[in-house]
Formats: sequence, C-alpha cells, structure tokens
Amino acid sequence: MSAPVIRVLRREGADTALPLPAYATAGAAGADVRADLAGADRAGGLTLAPGGRALVPTGLVLEIPPGFEVQVRPRSGLALKRGLTVLNAPGTIDSDYRGELGVLLVNLGTEPQTIAHGERIAQLVVAPAPQAVYEPATALGSSTRAAGGFGSTGTA
Repeated sequence: MSAPVIRVLRREGADTALPLPAYATAGAAGADVRADLAGADRAGGLTLAPGGRALVPTGLVLEIPPGFEVQVRPRSGLALKRGLTVLNAPGTIDSDYRGELGVLLVNLGTEPQTIAHGERIAQLVVAPAPQAVYEPATALGSSTRAAGGFGSTGTA
C-alpha cells in the first residue's frame, strides 16, 4: 500500500523557513507540526494562562485525498512537562477543508506557558475515513453488551 500524499501550501505571510510536518522517527505514526507565530504582534511567542486556550496558527493549508482525514493529536512531552494539550483531541481535518490548519491548545497546568515561534505543538496522523451510509431500521441485531452502560467498559 502506498502512502497517501498530503499536498501542503503555505498561507501568505507564513514563515517559509519552518519545516513542513515531519516524522521524528522511522516508526512514528504522527508528523510533528509547528507554531507559525511570524509577525510583529507575536514576536515574543504566545502565552497561555492556566486554563487558557488559543487557536495556534501553523501557516499551513493541507490538501487531503478523499477518503482520508488528518487527526490533530497532542504531543505527550508538552502534556507531561508543561500541561499543554490539544483541547478537542483528536481534532479532525476533513479532506474538503482548505483553510489554514490551526491547533487548539489549552494550558491545563498551574503556570503560564509561552509557545515559541517554530515550536512543535501537535502531531498529525493520517487515517482512512470512509463515509458510511446511514439507513433507517425497524430492528437491530443483538449483542452481548446490548444497552448495558455508558462507555467502553459497559459500566455507568
């Protein structure tokens, strides 16, 4: 199976010196994406207060092949060391979206955190996303779990 090709365009004014999303190791599932805070208004970075959130720009626009999505996921190091995570994890970028990729970060820590220009802020995972057909039914097949509880364990 060949890897899907994600075409990447930089928005006008984006920092062309920043690398495109890239895998840190040969076995990595997620490609690191960086904050593009170029411009005088964010020259010193972007600071999130405890509990604060912000849509962090990447300067990138993606063209995702039909039948795929790109998931935006947290970086474990940012979560562990600084309390920063992706608020709507995993975020989904649909194949027909052509706006700038922004990463919704939240500071769950107890101290303000500053995101620097060019810092790795999230990882992108490409996944198949077939569209299902939803159809009305008068009855459904049975299962062992049935309606037993909420969540994956089947307990309330």
